[in-house]
Parts: sequence; structure tokens; C-alpha cells
Amino acid sequence: MLLVDDDPAVAKVLGALLTQAGLTTHAARDGREALALLASKPVDVVVSDVRMPGMDGLQVLAEVARGWPDVPVILLTAHGTVPLAVEAMKAGAADFVLKPFDREEILFTVRKALLRAQGEEARQQVRPSGGFIGRSRAMADVQAVLVKAAAGTATVLLRGESGTGKELAAKAVHDASPRRDGPFVKLHCAALPDTLLESELFGYEKGAFTGAATRKPGRVELAHGGTLFLDEVGDISPAVQVKLLRVIQERELERLGGTQTVKVDVRFVAATHQPLEERVKEGRFREDLFYRLNVVPVWIPALRERPDDIEPLALHFLEVHAKTNGRPPFTLMADGLAALRAQPWPGNVRQLQNFLERLVVLSDTQVLGGKEVLQELARQPGLAPAPFAAAPSVSALETPTAPVTDSARTLESQRKEMERQAMVDALKRAGDNRTLAARLLGISRRTLYNKLEEYGLL
Repeated sequence: MLLVDDDPAVAKVLGALLTQAGLTTHAARDGREALALLASKPVDVVVSDVRMPGMDGLQVLAEVARGWPDVPVILLTAHGTVPLAVEAMKAGAADFVLKPFDREEILFTVRKALLRAQGEEARQQVRPSGGFIGRSRAMADVQAVLVKAAAGTATVLLRGESGTGKELAAKAVHDASPRRDGPFVKLHCAALPDTLLESELFGYEKGAFTGAATRKPGRVELAHGGTLFLDEVGDISPAVQVKLLRVIQERELERLGGTQTVKVDVRFVAATHQPLEERVKEGRFREDLFYRLNVVPVWIPALRERPDDIEPLALHFLEVHAKTNGRPPFTLMADGLAALRAQPWPGNVRQLQNFLERLVVLSDTQVLGGKEVLQELARQPGLAPAPFAAAPSVSALETPTAPVTDSARTLESQRKEMERQAMVDALKRAGDNRTLAARLLGISRRTLYNKLEEYGLL
């Protein structure tokens, strides 16, 4: 946990509270000190005051979103209003808490952010850059449907595998709609348990549960006048499905612990990779909710079903990541493109983007042919068979030259040596940027720091 507040007393009290709850905390008195700590220590969640001299909380939020997009930010403010909350959510804040804060409320909010961070890390999500890119007929048809859907107010249900760009499609609908100047609010439904998901969606009144020290609007209210994107809606429980159905049908809700009916003007866009029809038959998803969501269904095809899009996507990602990482422009040769097209890309566009970013950072040449692509593919499990040595003969197995325990110990020491060297190489390639090094290694920042400490590299 990183606490950012120019008032040492607030930071001390909050730090003690979180420490008592079993969390490790670091404190910074301003935004610049916070960014320096983020660059040098593993941080899962940032809690920042809004009003600070120099760099304020919203500026801290913007810098964290740019440099550490996987780290959620909670904002503290003594001047809490719905407009400020909407501004914070539009800027990417995970949550906001009013001062003076209640002990249970801040712990509730922090734990909720930790759960969300763990959900994002598990998904290993990297948002696609730019708008839709491609030249396939399949994606042209998708874009045509999205443009038509954007003009109205009907609920849109985005279907397709993970990594195909459903969030990008949802944002495209919002940006092309008459609601484009309103908020675009996102909620990943699968990242939170039922109790937290319900309070996130509908908000709560003061005293609704332990930790509810003040009234707080939910994501539906915050999306008033704009669009609410419900990602992985197929994973919500039957209990939450009932309440969501009512909001979509009636455009009204009650906050948790409240009796007042709140009217909302919201356009719903939902997404799922789940087979909802099968879930309806199994009784795991309400049929009436399915029909309410499925007004304008849009299927986003998997990348393997539109190989013509691999070339424009690859060229786009190479250009973007070369600029981001301070590298000269890259040239993709025909045999390099052929190697990319030959892959199934089970993680779809997201996996292709991650792969090309690693290729940009690790490559020693600006000309990417089949050799360079295949070398990097060999390091990625599930994309291409990794090089392996020939198996020993039966006679060699029957007459070992050393005890099995010694061989196993040697194998373990070799594994650790190779792992340590991989850490050193990644840090060198990343210019000692540990966030980038973790991405190159395909692990979380927390795992990287644990490994660096294990091998004495901190």
C-alpha cells in the first residue's frame, strides 16, 4: 500500500490502521515522492489525498495510470460530491473515500481495490491501443453494426473470446453515440464477490453495513447521462441478476440500505465470453435478463478467424511500442509476418500485442524477419515448441553416472541460475524499469520483487 498525503498526521493514522489489518504500507508527502516510491517498491494499491500542493491527487492518478496501469488508485477527499466522483471515475480512479474516514469503510474500500487488482492481474489485461484496426470483412461487419447501435439507446451485448477487444468495442459505441460527452463507466463483474459487486453497482446508504460511514453512489448512478459497461456480465450471481434486470427494465434503483428510489438515465453495454444460452438452459443465468441484454448482439471474431488483420495490427503495435520504448522504427519482413500468421493466438489481439511489445524491447535489430519472430515465439509457452535437447538413450538411463539425488539437486541449481539470469537480462533490457521488466517476463510486479529479493538483486 502506498499512502500519499501532505498531512503527516493523516498518513500516520491511516498507515497504522492498515498495518493493524496486516497490510504493508509506504508513505509519501507529495506526488513526486509517490512516483519515486512506485518505481522502487512493489505497490498493490495507492491511496492518495485529492488536494495537495504541487501535484494533486488527480494528477497522481493520471501518472499512475500512465506508468503503472495495473495499480488501482483510491482518492481521499474532504469535499466529496457526485461531480468530483464522476471526474475521478472518468480519470480511472478505483474508488473514493470521504474525510474524515471511518476505519471499517477505508478497510472495506482497500480490500475491494485489492480484489479488483488481483482480478486484473489474473486476466493479464493490456488494453489495445487506438481504435479498431484491420482490413478483414469480419471486422468491417462488426464496425458497421457498432455504428448503427451507437445512434440509439438499446442495450448492446458484446460476445467473443477474451482478448478480442470487447472493451474497445464498448468504448467505440459510447464515443459514437449522442452520450459521448457523458461519463463512460466500467465495471468488471467477475473481479468482485457478490457483496462487493452489489454495492459497486447500486451504491449504499450510511449504515447499510459495517464500514458504510457515508452515503455513496454506485456505478449505475455515476454513469447517469452516459454509458455503463458491464464486463463479464455472464459471471454474476442469480441474486445480482435480479436487481440488474430491474435497473435495465425500469431505469431505477435503491441503494443498499435505502428506501428512496433513484431514477437513472444510463445506456448499458455488456460483454461476456460465456455461452449464455447454455447457462440459461442450466438455470445459471436468468432468461429474462438474457433477453434484456441481448437486444443488439455483436460477436467479435477471434483473431485466428481473421488472419488478414494480423498484418495491420502487427504494424500498428510495432509502431506504438517502438515510440513508447524509445526505439527506432521497426520493419516487419514477409517471413516474419508469415510466422505471426501461422500462430493460433489463443489470447487473441491482447496476446499479439503483448508478444510484439516484448519483441520490440528484446530485439537487437530493427528488421524483424522469420528468425527473430521464431526466436521470441520459442520463449512463449503455447505459441511454438521450445528448443529441447535430445533424450538420453535407454542404456544411459540404466547406468547413471551420479546418484539421482545429486542430479536432481544439480537440475534445481541450474533452474535457479537460469531464472536469476533471466531476471538480470530483463532488468538490463528494460533499463532497470521494474514494471517493464515484469511485463517482459510475463509475471506480476509483486512476483518480480519477490524473485529479486530471493536472488539478492534488490
